[in-house]
Amino acid sequence: MTDKKQTLGFIGIGLMGKPMVHRLLDAGFKVNVWNRSPDKIVEVIGSGAIAYDSIEGLVVASDVIILCLKDTKVVEELVLKHVVGSGRAGQLLIDLSSIDPQITRNLAMALYENCGITWVDAPVSGGVYGAERGDLVIMAGGAEKDIEIARRVLAPLYGQLTHMGDVGSGQITKICNQMIVSCNVMVIAEMIALAKSAGVNAERIARALAGGFADSKPLQILGPEMATDTFEPVKWRVQTLQKDLNMAQTLAEKQGNSIPMSDLAAELMQLHASNGYAMHDPSTLIKLFGVNNA
Repeated sequence: MTDKKQTLGFIGIGLMGKPMVHRLLDAGFKVNVWNRSPDKIVEVIGSGAIAYDSIEGLVVASDVIILCLKDTKVVEELVLKHVVGSGRAGQLLIDLSSIDPQITRNLAMALYENCGITWVDAPVSGGVYGAERGDLVIMAGGAEKDIEIARRVLAPLYGQLTHMGDVGSGQITKICNQMIVSCNVMVIAEMIALAKSAGVNAERIARALAGGFADSKPLQILGPEMATDTFEPVKWRVQTLQKDLNMAQTLAEKQGNSIPMSDLAAELMQLHASNGYAMHDPSTLIKLFGVNNA
């Protein structure tokens, strides 16, 4: 069976899931979809996706199941309650969500032992922009044969996919990614606030630093938004960074590592979320710094 003739089952049509499904459809895949909130799948149905009323029905009708979900708890519940009893040997589950590495390993083992489905953890980096353009960075864990299927099936979504090792290694790599991103975003916010307070045209900061050692994608995207108080549309959420920093702390504690920079970022992210910004874009972190941005 060629990859394009494989039927994909995509669960989780949110900020990232929707553009991903559109790209898979445009690439010629048949895509079954399910989402907890049915109204969010109307647009992808209009583009050719096939909606299912139940996860079980989607699993039975699909060759490759793709998850793009909020957090560990949601993935765990969905897999154990709905996928385990519906799957069959020969299917592959690809989890694009960012979740706990050890629970990923536990779920992969339970799924294989109970119904023969294999697992690739393939968390992504690049946000909505990357999903829309198809140039996401994917860090993947799993068996080589399953990774090769994932490479071909996910080809419309990524610019780079790196096989990091066994199941769970993709999730660990994503935690490392989020430690860098979160600390970067936090220092960009405090830097923009300082520049504005000191009388510099902060709107020019990102352009001025482009190509230098301080440059980064978060700087080029969030810097101008923070400088102009442009907080919409929401491209990703504060609570996502908060969740991933919490996982970094758990992993570091388990490994006996010290992560003081990420610990501080987690504390500040928690403060910002508790001020009502959990569902807001990280560009709103500028509000943490300076009286002029409160």
